Amino acid sequence: MAMKRTVLAGLAAAALLLTGCTADADDDIAVAERWDFHSRPELAPPKVDIDSGSFPDDNGDLQTFLAPKGQTAADDKSWVGGLILDAAGDPVWIRDDGEQMWDLRVQEYQGQPVLTWWEGLAETPHTAGEVVVLDDSYQEIARVGMGGELPKDTSDLHETTITGDDTMFLISYVKTQTDLTSVGGDEDGWAWEGIVQEVDIDTGDPLFEWRSLDAVPVDQTETELKDGEGTKDEPFDYIHLNSVAEDDDGKALLVSARNTHAVYQLDRKSADLNWVLGGKASDFEMGDGAQFAWQHDAQRRSDGTLTLFDNHAAPRLGDTRGLRLDVDEKKKRAEVVTEYPAPDDRSSGSQGNFQELPNGNVVLGWGSEPYVSEFSKDGKLLADLTFTGGSNYRAYRFDWHAQPTAPPTATKSQPQADITRVHMSWNGATEVASWRVLSGDDEEHLVENSEVERTGFETAADITPNGSTIVVEALDADGESLGSTTAAPQNR
Repeated sequence: MAMKRTVLAGLAAAALLLTGCTADADDDIAVAERWDFHSRPELAPPKVDIDSGSFPDDNGDLQTFLAPKGQTAADDKSWVGGLILDAAGDPVWIRDDGEQMWDLRVQEYQGQPVLTWWEGLAETPHTAGEVVVLDDSYQEIARVGMGGELPKDTSDLHETTITGDDTMFLISYVKTQTDLTSVGGDEDGWAWEGIVQEVDIDTGDPLFEWRSLDAVPVDQTETELKDGEGTKDEPFDYIHLNSVAEDDDGKALLVSARNTHAVYQLDRKSADLNWVLGGKASDFEMGDGAQFAWQHDAQRRSDGTLTLFDNHAAPRLGDTRGLRLDVDEKKKRAEVVTEYPAPDDRSSGSQGNFQELPNGNVVLGWGSEPYVSEFSKDGKLLADLTFTGGSNYRAYRFDWHAQPTAPPTATKSQPQADITRVHMSWNGATEVASWRVLSGDDEEHLVENSEVERTGFETAADITPNGSTIVVEALDADGESLGSTTAAPQNR
């Protein structure tokens, strides 16, 4: 499904500018303005318009992480790639090669922050790919996939979580022959069996494995077996696992299954099924408003609550929302603690996530609907963004510090006879506070022309050169050099 996109989608503050502006897979996708960088003309991500005061500042200098993509395989209008955006909405890092990325985020591996995402063939549930791990210089240090009897490149796009033990939770789907008579199929039918693994990142060895058909029968599905499904060529997607997370202080795992409307707790040592929350086989009485449907991203939080992104759509059974539940394992009852509702009538038919920030605020990525929202812990909407067209699997806000191994880039032009304009940028560099421009007859005889404050992804400075050689130098907040161009910038 990965493909080149030629018309880019824009991002704007939905709360004030584009409230209610959604893009349907069958609708015309709005064409919006895109960036045009002199120093990096090959990079053309969506222009972003965010009120810098709309996101709270008490979470530190957090950046927004998005990996926009098309709504369908036929969508050739939505921009596809990876974006890290600063508080002003300007790009910090752009991956603009037309390839789909899923679950772009910051994690920790071997005690260091890393950037991760899934890439591969994204034809869910028959996905085939690996998780890419980059260090803070954007150098690839690992590719992670399934282990044991499963080919490495058969990991599914839904889960990429790294644990504190330097392992990774992964999901895969395998065609498995099984009795489908309970759902109107053949006795010798076929289903996509969901498989959960915990894989050692360094060795690739699986440390844990759970197979859904061993514990969750097909008749617990909430989706209908359609004509033509249930064959070896088109297995029945009866469970559709979509997240794995640690629970019970690491002794158990929480697994979300979209097509059974259920969350499963698994014993991490034995892989036994401890309990089921939601769906047809729930071990819990669901309190008023606690029932969820077609959900994603089930997580246990430090206060003991369980959170998830409740799609409640495709088909639509209610309003899409973020949901925080009190799950009483002794009384076997689940109650709503907090709801995080959409600020309009948006309904997310697929994808989505629930991130809890260090101060307790909540970030919701709305999946198939092109929005990102931040709420206070008690459910008050603080910010709401939209990017016109396309979708985004999960959205996050993180504090990310990085410096690429590749040097900065600069170009020069001459808008007037006596003025040379220099444009400079450094894709992915997060610590640049200002730029120093130097010129001279050669690199051994340079004189400073100007020092200018960084004004976004690309900064411009007008100078009168002291010679034919121009070098730009990136400086941090203390005025220390981070890197520089090593040759005269190119004319444009």
